[in-house]
Amino acid sequence: MLLSTLFCIILIVIIMNLESLKGVGDQTLKLLTKLNISTIQELLEYYPYRYEFIHVVRLQDCVENQGMVNAQVIENPKVMFFKKNLNRLTFRCMCDGKIINVTIFNRSFLKNKLIPAKLITLVGKYSPKTNTFTASDIKLNMVTTNSIEPVYHLVSGVTNKQINTIITNALTSPFDLDDYIPNYLNEKYQLMPKEEAVRQIHMPTNATLIKKAKVKLIYEEFFIFMFKMNYLKRERELHNQGIKRGLTKEVLENIINSLPFTLTKDQLSTINDIYNDFISPKRMNRLVLGDVGSGKTIVSIVAMALNKLSNYQSALMAPTEVLALQHYETIKKILPQVNVGCLVGSMTKTAKKKTIQGLMDGTIDILVGTHAILSENVTFKNLGLVITDEQHRFGVNQRNIIQNKGTMVDVIYMSATPIPRTYALALYGDMDLSMIKTKPSGRKEIITKVVAEKNIKEVLESAWQELKNGHQIYCIAPLIQNEDEESNLNDVYKLEENFNKAFNNKVPIGILHGKMKKNEKNEVMASYASGKYRILISTTVIEVGVDVKNSTMIIIYNAERFGLATLHQLRGRVGRNDIQSYCYLIANADIPRLQVLESSNDGFYISEKDFELRGEGDLFGIKQSGDMKFKLGDINRDKKILLQCKNDSYDYLENFDNNPLYLRIIDDIKFHN
Repeated sequence: MLLSTLFCIILIVIIMNLESLKGVGDQTLKLLTKLNISTIQELLEYYPYRYEFIHVVRLQDCVENQGMVNAQVIENPKVMFFKKNLNRLTFRCMCDGKIINVTIFNRSFLKNKLIPAKLITLVGKYSPKTNTFTASDIKLNMVTTNSIEPVYHLVSGVTNKQINTIITNALTSPFDLDDYIPNYLNEKYQLMPKEEAVRQIHMPTNATLIKKAKVKLIYEEFFIFMFKMNYLKRERELHNQGIKRGLTKEVLENIINSLPFTLTKDQLSTINDIYNDFISPKRMNRLVLGDVGSGKTIVSIVAMALNKLSNYQSALMAPTEVLALQHYETIKKILPQVNVGCLVGSMTKTAKKKTIQGLMDGTIDILVGTHAILSENVTFKNLGLVITDEQHRFGVNQRNIIQNKGTMVDVIYMSATPIPRTYALALYGDMDLSMIKTKPSGRKEIITKVVAEKNIKEVLESAWQELKNGHQIYCIAPLIQNEDEESNLNDVYKLEENFNKAFNNKVPIGILHGKMKKNEKNEVMASYASGKYRILISTTVIEVGVDVKNSTMIIIYNAERFGLATLHQLRGRVGRNDIQSYCYLIANADIPRLQVLESSNDGFYISEKDFELRGEGDLFGIKQSGDMKFKLGDINRDKKILLQCKNDSYDYLENFDNNPLYLRIIDDIKFHN
């Protein structure tokens, strides 16, 4: 009876609504919704991003470092207001037997709360010279014991104290959370129990227990993620029947020998991987990672040629119209005997209708396009291969839509973001992996130089020389238009003005940025590709795939604003022929990390460095993808845990059958796939 009653209490707490918690009214509920919190479980999984270790010290300890001291107010505060809603609050108080001046900015609302004789705690720095304590925070309730305060990400209208109080109320009620880690792994790694870990994350006892709680929760979210990846891969291997193709090595060699250039070792290796996938009875699900300019496109063309010889159609989907049209022209040139169609948004209705008809009756062998391919009215007679270029720019649903336009379709994902192999194997564990590191022979290394903006004259002189040699130049700005007069950031229009002035308005300049209409962007890129524009000033919209072989210089302003991987991608717009190319990184400060680009053209090495410095989000472009958003884990900082979870979750595939939590995960996987 007692156990039954206890179970009912726990069950009630689990299913009760947020508004049943003390401190959560209608207004707070709306604000919590902005934080994507709608259940108690989501509330308990809203983890702090840092902690304040509250430790009261003596006044003299706050001279060189910020500290926390207790004090007593001895006079009413005064407030002085400045422009732009700035204000300064000043008052005097007694601290460690000494009367001191206190200053704090933008806390005018404290004026009526800081009454004489009130005991408070000041956080900040003390200057003996002026006898002034400059506070960054004032705690109206004096701190009497050392403590640890969790700090949460907030939205306007919600305070840290509110979140803390609401979570504390939830934690002090009976609660139960599912622990997804199998008992034998909890014991093997001596992981903290799930409920204790959640309690320590929000109501920490000490730094050691915070660390142990994080290890538990990070391991759990990585374990679940890697279990999904391993399960998907196993299911595809077991059940995904592929297309039976009558291909031979001789057919492959004939295609390779017909190409107008020699393939690199990595290109040949990747093509061989694809060939083996084709002749396998299983569906292909391959990720091709290639450095900038490594020749991924030709690999995809060989794959589509093989698919054509198997009497199947291919579809290549690119993220932008410019890139799609570029692929279209390249494929037509290399495979003149194959009927290639194009489907992009700017085409006329008549042209689209003709292309769609060609797909339906099978007269089009290869379709190249953008999101337009996903339209319901686009149907194929016999689709056998789908290639997604820059795969991270498409959502899972979009990739599934195009794959479902055929039966047993083979899939190749291509990415020009060179991801370290270790992480790629973990994060894309449900795919087979090929890597293209080497670049086509004959290409010269791009000479990269970091230059202070004050020395821009020497860069412009080099640019003028390239223009005189008949070459073209990219120029990259971080902003479209800088509306902050005090900012030192360059924008495309400011740079256009500067270049016109430097070259006496004698050089045709094109402008390209994300706010332009699609047809305007296409016109500008076409004009630059044809040589009408000699200089293209752009934001990072030209980062991926654009190939204008006559471009031999790229100048990137405010380079300190970009990650190494992004800079490497931008640099890859030049050096696409046998002419010496140059990249100038213009920086307003001495940024040591930029020297990595001066010393290396290896995208995989650069990605490792960028990964160390900036974490996974910028590198992989995965901030756009909900698939890889972790609440606590960081795949760089916690890589050992990630890789351990990859192995542990793979082993667990043989033992999860009776675990209802994992049966639920599998049901969810099946629903979304």
